[in-house]
Amino acid sequence: MINIREVEDGIVVSVKVQPNASKDRVVGEHADQLKIAVTVAPEKGKANKAVIKVLSKLLDVKSSDIEILSGETSREKKVLIRNISEEDFNRAI
Repeated sequence: MINIREVEDGIVVSVKVQPNASKDRVVGEHADQLKIAVTVAPEKGKANKAVIKVLSKLLDVKSSDIEILSGETSREKKVLIRNISEEDFNRAI
């Protein structure tokens, strides 16, 4: 089960990023984290921007409602997604 925590204005999700993949997509669950594959290399924040774009499209929320709270230079991240409930998140995945 993906580690999700509800906060005042949305949810915080644990994400595992796989850079340099063949295409941008949500792979599924991996060790209590949502695994996201992105095609870009993890340099100069490009992979972080790609993760935000994938989540935005998947969850139908604005990119500005998604913020990386921790792990900006790591493959393992905590991501804040505003204006969505845990129930809506699980439905979209």
